Amino acid sequence: MKKKIRLILFALVLCFCMTVPAFAAQTDGFANEYERVQDLAKLLSEREEAALTQKLDELSERQKMDVVVLTTKTLSGKSPRDYADDVYDYCNYGYGAKKSGLLLLISMEDNDWWISTCGDAIRTFTDAGISYIGKKLTPDLSDGKFADAFDKFADLCDDFITQAATGAPYDNGNIPKEPLSLVWIPISLILGIIMACARVKKMKEKLRTVRFQAAAGSYQKENSLNVTESQDLFLYHTVTRTAREKSKSSDSGGSSTHSSSSGTTHGGGGGKF
Repeated sequence: MKKKIRLILFALVLCFCMTVPAFAAQTDGFANEYERVQDLAKLLSEREEAALTQKLDELSERQKMDVVVLTTKTLSGKSPRDYADDVYDYCNYGYGAKKSGLLLLISMEDNDWWISTCGDAIRTFTDAGISYIGKKLTPDLSDGKFADAFDKFADLCDDFITQAATGAPYDNGNIPKEPLSLVWIPISLILGIIMACARVKKMKEKLRTVRFQAAAGSYQKENSLNVTESQDLFLYHTVTRTAREKSKSSDSGGSSTHSSSSGTTHGGGGGKF
């Protein structure tokens, strides 16, 4: 049976995680020792927590990548990055030998959010991708709509994992495009019609003085053309080629990594809400 982390202090949380027996059952590539929703800050109702747990369980097992949400009232002196990394490591989250997965940390102490990635999730969730997810979650987190934010997080994770399976994870130049609001469709049509009508009207005004002429010479201004001789003489040509300097981007994309206190390699990123 999966466990809930019920201890508030970070040190006790880690001690609790590390006391799990070494023979804990591992099912389908997951250790399955702890619930994927750890709401220590009590931001969700029991119904919301149960629904989110069910959604993350289904997502994690289908995509073969652990997706975890952790909330806390305090970081107990730790940085958001270190707190998220250590809980992920010592509570044995992750799929397979690479311990692939990610953990979303929400700390109410200073309104921090952090996403810690591990294994295949490091490549799946690039720095640019994590920044994009953060921008999507921040409005709901700031408004206290935590259930909505976590539900959106799960949907985004599903999309990102599916995209990475194509071989082109979301990254700089490949971030999901915002869908066009339906409101703009009729507005665009109306503006197009107005601009077209204005253009046609302007063209008609320019043609008011134009009258049909029977002779072709009537369309030529007097003394406007007087060609006596014409000759084209091609002597030589010179072609000069200049190498175009390739632009050097300061941000080449991908995921930055670091080592946690357990020595495990993690990626990640975060911010405030």
